[in-house]
Formats: sequence, C-alpha cells, structure tokens
Amino acid sequence: MNRFEDAVVLITGGAGGQGASHAHAYVREGASVAITDVRDEAGQALADELGERATFLRLDVAREADWTKAIASVEERFGPLTVLVNNAGVGSVPTLIEEGTVEDWQRVIDVNITGQYLGIRAAVPSLRRAGGGSIVNIASMAANTGLAYLSPYVASKWAIRGLTRTAALELGRDGIRVNSIHPGVVDTPFITEPLRPGVAPTSDSYSAEPFAIKRMAQPEEITEMLLYLTSDAAAFVTGSEFVIDGGLLLGPAVPSV
Repeated sequence: MNRFEDAVVLITGGAGGQGASHAHAYVREGASVAITDVRDEAGQALADELGERATFLRLDVAREADWTKAIASVEERFGPLTVLVNNAGVGSVPTLIEEGTVEDWQRVIDVNITGQYLGIRAAVPSLRRAGGGSIVNIASMAANTGLAYLSPYVASKWAIRGLTRTAALELGRDGIRVNSIHPGVVDTPFITEPLRPGVAPTSDSYSAEPFAIKRMAQPEEITEMLLYLTSDAAAFVTGSEFVIDGGLLLGPAVPSV
C-alpha cells in the first residue's frame, strides 16, 4: 500500500525511538521524508538506510532559524511539505516543584512546546503551497493528568493540547488538519535509558501490572495511529486527541477471573 506516494513529510526527533519508526513507515508507504534531529550521526545513518526518499537535516526545534533553514531545504529537495510530525521531546529531571531549577523548566518548555509552536509557524506556508496537509503534535498521556516530580514535562504536554486545538481552528479553512497523539509508556530509549547521568530510567519504576493491557506500547503502534491521522482516511478529523496508553489513564483494571 502506498498511501503517501506523493507526500512530503518532516519528522522532528526522527533519529531514534518513535521518530525512527515513523520515518520507516512513511518511506515504506511511498513518502519522501525529512528526518530532523540534533543527533547527527544517528539521523544520517537512518537516512542512509532508508535510501533516496529520505534525507537528514540537523534541526534544534527551539531555534527559529533552524526551522527556516529546514523547511527551505525540504522544499528544495522534495517540494512543498504535506505532513509535519512534531515528535521531538525531552523529559524533565524528577524533582519536587520547590526543588526544581528554572533552567530545567525552561529547557523542557523550549523543546516540548515552543519547538512545536515554531514548527507550525514555519511549516504552514509550505503546507499552503502544497494545497493543504496535516500536522500531528506528539503529546503524552501526561497531558491528561498530573505526575508528581515531573512538573515541567507535564506542563509542556498539557500546553500541546491548547496549541493543537487553536491551530486546528486557525488552519482548517486552508485545508490543514491539526491533531495530537498522547502515547502512554512506549518501549523506547526515552523510557528504558537514563535521561541524565545518575538518574534511573523510567522503566525501573514503571509496572504495567495494574492496567488493562499489561505491557508497554511498541513504537509501531503509535506509528499506526499517526499514519491514519495523516492519511485521507482521516480527512474529517481535526482538533482531536488520541490517547494510546493501554488503559493507563483509566486506573487499575479488574483482575481476570
């Protein structure tokens, strides 16, 4: 199936984890894909693996100038953008609000929400030149609840909800749909490896045992939702939120009999 044969896709944070899964899938379905990240070596290796319909561009999502350069490079190589996947994100150092640092707060906000805001700003003219398209902002199940010790991360993910809905209202008449995906715990290095030296990975303290689906998600499961939302099958879907968390937000499930 080549649902994206004429699509031009830009994925932030595309060098690994969920982003790499998304890149593989779009190329497999016929799209031209710009993999963007600050991890040069991993990003270039992935682009080389995927072949001529993929390219790697260095992009710090918190830098407006980087966005301007990336969009220009995509248009020069593949033509106007039709899909933007705002996937890049960072975690915050686990700490109480009263003990956290403004520097950590600002870093998380800069990447997780300002980065998506700048991405939409930069991509919209290109999407208009393409005649419309789709933007998907990757949030988190944390955008629907509170998580102690992770205030910068949670606040940034809640903000994505408001940004997504506002952008959907502003861009709908231009044929640009804007939606968000809210993954739960996904089996990627973001969860299984330490975010900082000396900080235990999230997987060390997470157990799926109480929840309806007793495992972590696989990146490909998030990718499947993304492919749907950016395809023609979702042509009537905008300003919507899609939680993929195995029932985590529901709370403890009833034990099987």
